Parts: sequence; structure tokens; C-alpha cells
Amino acid sequence: MPIETWLTFVLGFMIIGSIVALELKDILSSIISIGVVGLGVSVAFLFLQAPDLAIVQFLFEIFAIIILVKVFIKKDYHYEEPSRINKMLIGVTVITLAVIFIFSISVFKNIPPFGEPLLHTSKYYLENGAGDTGAANLVSSIILDYRAYDTLGEVTVLFTAILGSVTVLRLSIRKNKNKE
Repeated sequence: MPIETWLTFVLGFMIIGSIVALELKDILSSIISIGVVGLGVSVAFLFLQAPDLAIVQFLFEIFAIIILVKVFIKKDYHYEEPSRINKMLIGVTVITLAVIFIFSISVFKNIPPFGEPLLHTSKYYLENGAGDTGAANLVSSIILDYRAYDTLGEVTVLFTAILGSVTVLRLSIRKNKNKE
């Protein structure tokens, strides 16, 4: 089965997860549904041969779910009351997601077949990477020389997610100690 079919399936799964998150009345269940959408993004990155982005997305999604669940777990406002404006918002969201899905299908059709180079840049990296950077390991030269800002951004996202998780967990530990 071509990779485009799998990407279309993952995108459809993500759209369904988004709709489920909007329709659920329980906020914690909605958080889990949004987490499923984020994990779908991670799977899409794997299909597009970007395992570094997939790992960052996966870790960030796990940390975000932990933080959000920790924040909302003991709150009294788990359930949302339905309103007329909320139903209109859901309708607009469903229509917007359907349009995005339809346009995404045409984008997926333009992706080169699996295994063919996506960009001419990759060919340049393979031919000139060792000579330009002087590195013995081509992967390291690409990550640390050609894509250094991208790698710095990924590390910053991971650091921020970990810092946020530690902060939320420390605050809850302090609250528990103050109650005792």
C-alpha cells in the first residue's frame, strides 16, 4: 500500500480524534482524545521519514498529556455544560476539518513515491556532507552542521516540556505537604 494511503488514514484518524474531543463533555476524556491526535502527528512524521521529529512530537505529547491531566484531575469542572454557541462552534470546526482533509488529499498525491529522495538537498548532503563539514559521521554532520538550528529548536521544545512537567509535579507535591 502506498505511503499516501497511510497518511490519509492517519489524517482521517486525527480528524476523528479532534471531533471526538470536541463532542465529549468530560474535559479529561477530551485531553486524551487530543493526545491521540498528537500521537497521530508523530506517526505521520514516521511515515514521512522524519524520526527525529516523530520522537520530539511523541515526547512532547506525552508530557503535555501528563501536565494537563495533572492540572484537571482534581478540579470540580470536569464536565462542560452544552450551549448554543458551542454547537455552532462544533459545526464550523467540522466543516473546517473537512476542508483541510480534502485539501490534504491533493497534497499527499504530490508527495514523491516512498523511497525516492524528497528534496535535492538530501542528494547534496550525501555527495558533499563529509567534505563540507569534515565530520566522519554523515548523520552527525547533517544534524550538527546543516540542521543545527532545527536540532536546537527540538532540544528547546523537549527542555520546555520537561521543565513544565517538573514544575506542575513540584507544585502538586508542595500542595500535598501543606495539607498534611
